[in-house]
Amino acid sequence: QVYLVESGGGSVQAGGSLRLSCVASASNFLLGWYRQAPGKEREALATRDSSGQIRYAESVKGRFTASQDNANTLYLQMNSLKPEDTARYFCSASRGGVYFWGPGTQVTVSS
Repeated sequence: QVYLVESGGGSVQAGGSLRLSCVASASNFLLGWYRQAPGKEREALATRDSSGQIRYAESVKGRFTASQDNANTLYLQMNSLKPEDTARYFCSASRGGVYFWGPGTQVTVSS
């Protein structure tokens, strides 16, 4: 079992930036970022592949950067935000195919 807490969401104008943080209560999990907009499926934004490299969704590539400074903390730097980035952003922790989720943090981008 692992508990996750996201923070850093808010309201911003198009073109602005936000930095999200995720803190996990345990290590030895693969951490990743997802988002879900109203009426849409949850979308993987930044996740690690089998080689450990971070893979980004095409919709955010070049604008969003995920980083991890220790085993328990994951960040998502979001630049050049667009109204279509409006969603609830979730951190996930996975191990052995089992996923745990935080409550999410809301990001709203106005035009």
